[in-house]
Amino acid sequence: MGFYSGSFICIRNLVKWYKFRSQYSVGKFVVDFYCTEVKLAIEIDGDSHFQEGAQEYDRERQAFIESVGIRFLRFTNDEVYKNLEGVLEIISLKVRELR
Repeated sequence: MGFYSGSFICIRNLVKWYKFRSQYSVGKFVVDFYCTEVKLAIEIDGDSHFQEGAQEYDRERQAFIESVGIRFLRFTNDEVYKNLEGVLEIISLKVRELR
């Protein structure tokens, strides 16, 4: 299991009570997690997001997703693995704020 896969599974298992869907399509883009109830997308950035050109693509992608009324949270793999409890708290607070 790769680094990204592990963090993806941790988040998916621990936020399932919020009815997040994984690999959700928004236009031509796919977000890692999406909660339709509160219009919140979550991205977990693995190593590929830090390669040349990837950050510009991510900015454009996020701008499009936000332009259709979806809020966005972004975390790195390191944040998820080193501070999973803190990441989940941020997600919980954002969901409560948007309800």
